[in-house]
Amino acid sequence: MKPQIIVCGLGRTGYRIFSLLRQQGASVVGISNQPIPGETLGLIVGELDSATSLLSAGIIDAHTLVIAADDDALNLAILVQARVLNPKIQIINRLFNTRLGDRLDRTLPDHTTMSVSALAAPVFAFAAQGNQAIGQLQLFNQTWPIHEEYIDAHHPWCNRSLSELWDDRNRMLIYYLPTNSETDLISAVTQKRHLQIGDRLIIATKPSIRNSRKTFLTQLNKLVVSLRQFQQHSQSSLSIAFTLIAMILCATLTYTTVNSHISLVDSLYFSVGMITGAGGKEEVAEQSPDSIKLLTALMMLVGTGVIGICYALLNDWILGTRFRQLLEATPLPRKHHYIVCGLGGVGIQIINQLHGHGHEVIAIERDPNSRFLSTASSLKIPVIHGDASMATVLESANITRAEALIAVTSNDTINLEIALTAKGIAPKIPAIVRTTDPHFARLSQQVFEFDAVLSPIDLAAPSFAAAALGGRILGNGMTADSLWVALATRITELHPFCSLRIKEAAMAADFVPLYLETNCQTIHGWDLLETCLSAGDVLYLTMPATQLEQLWRATPSSELMAS
Repeated sequence: MKPQIIVCGLGRTGYRIFSLLRQQGASVVGISNQPIPGETLGLIVGELDSATSLLSAGIIDAHTLVIAADDDALNLAILVQARVLNPKIQIINRLFNTRLGDRLDRTLPDHTTMSVSALAAPVFAFAAQGNQAIGQLQLFNQTWPIHEEYIDAHHPWCNRSLSELWDDRNRMLIYYLPTNSETDLISAVTQKRHLQIGDRLIIATKPSIRNSRKTFLTQLNKLVVSLRQFQQHSQSSLSIAFTLIAMILCATLTYTTVNSHISLVDSLYFSVGMITGAGGKEEVAEQSPDSIKLLTALMMLVGTGVIGICYALLNDWILGTRFRQLLEATPLPRKHHYIVCGLGGVGIQIINQLHGHGHEVIAIERDPNSRFLSTASSLKIPVIHGDASMATVLESANITRAEALIAVTSNDTINLEIALTAKGIAPKIPAIVRTTDPHFARLSQQVFEFDAVLSPIDLAAPSFAAAALGGRILGNGMTADSLWVALATRITELHPFCSLRIKEAAMAADFVPLYLETNCQTIHGWDLLETCLSAGDVLYLTMPATQLEQLWRATPSSELMAS
């Protein structure tokens, strides 16, 4: 019998998860706080955190509860009420506060926190790097992008044997969709089948990490940029300082020219004292003609204003925040960097992803009180405060020499405006745009010819659905309306795959083995296919979500593991 799944909170994200689960044939019930036009079957309308609503949805006998509302406080209220009614239910909880989610995961059994931002960000980052990912896979403590290869007459893999691709450690074959047959991937590999025109192959590629060591030229370039920034910030202070010095020198030369009996040192001493108000050597002016005395009076008045301005600027630099901000400011990269517009939940996750792979990033944020500014500062990411839809702001981020622009503010219209402005300045720059409407994403990408228009909800919903279906998930993706998941399953004596060769189990159950952890070693490639599974092994695999029922029959959810 299929486990009962409840999706609580049918907003944009929740309804997408609900639809995916139903599409994959899962037994699912949704709870919404308002009626949904056209939806009656499997829908409970009521307060999301109400015991009555949860009981009507079958919380007592349910296996999994997906909490998908867009309010952390409401999601926590649902969590508490659900655990009172069914202490053993597995909970997939959507939370914006990931730190709180981590604490809940460590405190509560069978509780998994998931974030739409964290799930969508890697795909945005991969798209900015030119990789049109359809999903992601967590392997060997890295996030591998997953994409689809469509084999046409000009594809380099056309007529190439699948067995040649199987043993490459820099890629993982995930799924195979032949055009003229129903052959599974493992059967095609063992039979040394050749890729034909029209075939589709889903693969995960090992991410490349840029060398983080700084070359001498890079360090020199950053030093030059820092000096330029210092010059820009201190331009007014330097102008006043030069004016003061010029006044002193002018007065000194004037007094020595008028009266040759006055030494240069005495004239300089008097000039400094006169302009600063300290006084001293007044006889220099007293022995001068009336015109010089008038000039002296005028310079005293002007000097008072100049000295006042100097003291104010000096106070601002030393006692204020400008000097500290300049010292802490990270120089703006000049070229080969990524520009992220919008320092929200998705934006900061994208920055983390790009920075973790050794790329330089500039963030643009219009809100000076953004809660992620401190996070960006800790990563040494320069932040430009301004409206990214303005050409001058994008130009200050050196957009003409950037690798890509990623517009991920919370407003779809602003994201579109930012991307169009960027294309007006740098027509060839790759533009990655965020939208909340998956239908609009497809249309706008076609009309405006952006490199990618992505919906975080569309990207994250399959991960929620996969987690509800199969426990802790390593990755997932959508192919031809079919959801497939990657997971790690511990082999027990009662497991349906126990004592079988992996090749035989894969052909029978239509899964693709990735690698095996057994006896403190990891097995890949051809050796993996010939290995017999035994109790205690951990098998990492991908399989269609519709086939996960084979694991439900014999494998408790606690035996489904994450890497």
